[in-house]
Amino acid sequence: MFLRVFVLLLLIFSSIAYSMDYEEIKSSYSRSYFYEKSGDYEDAIKALMPVYKSFPNGYTVNLRLGWLYYLAKKYANSEFHYKKALQVIPSSVEAMLGLTLPYMAQGKWSDTEALCYRILRIDYYNYYGNLRLSYVLRMEGKHSIAEAVDRKMLSLYPADVNFLLELALSLYHQGKIAYAKSLFQDVLILEPENLLAKDYLKKLNEKLKTGKVEEKE
Repeated sequence: MFLRVFVLLLLIFSSIAYSMDYEEIKSSYSRSYFYEKSGDYEDAIKALMPVYKSFPNGYTVNLRLGWLYYLAKKYANSEFHYKKALQVIPSSVEAMLGLTLPYMAQGKWSDTEALCYRILRIDYYNYYGNLRLSYVLRMEGKHSIAEAVDRKMLSLYPADVNFLLELALSLYHQGKIAYAKSLFQDVLILEPENLLAKDYLKKLNEKLKTGKVEEKE
């Protein structure tokens, strides 16, 4: 597999001498990063177009265009370029993670779930693969499965705020109110200004006052 990837990359970059030279490519990327930093995503994309035209099947340029089109909220374009990057290197976890972004932005939960499981088959404890899977499972109403993902990751990162929040939300939606409340409180110890934890604690306290909460085991 490594040899195959190496050969693909060699073919991509060996053609540089016949189109754009190193300094031209470097300049295009530099201008693209500059525009991205200032929030000008359209010009960040335009700056890379000479590179893309020279190397339409290049891994790196497609990966970056996928990201920039996502930032510009042009999700179909973002998908297109992330998928092109994956055609070049099908095992690329970074390209798969990138592709989850336009999927999630469009509410393509089943596509995102399938892609996250594909990531985890390669890298079982991948941080963002698991975090996005947990989120998507919640969006699909699969709260008990999301809970299992969160617990798996918290066994490695016990004080991670993102997974503590995900677990708290999964428990909340399963009616496990007392445990969810304690986790939201824990989050506020670790991150005192966390707005999501504050919001849910407020909701829980209001429900507890009115007796509208039914605790589940």
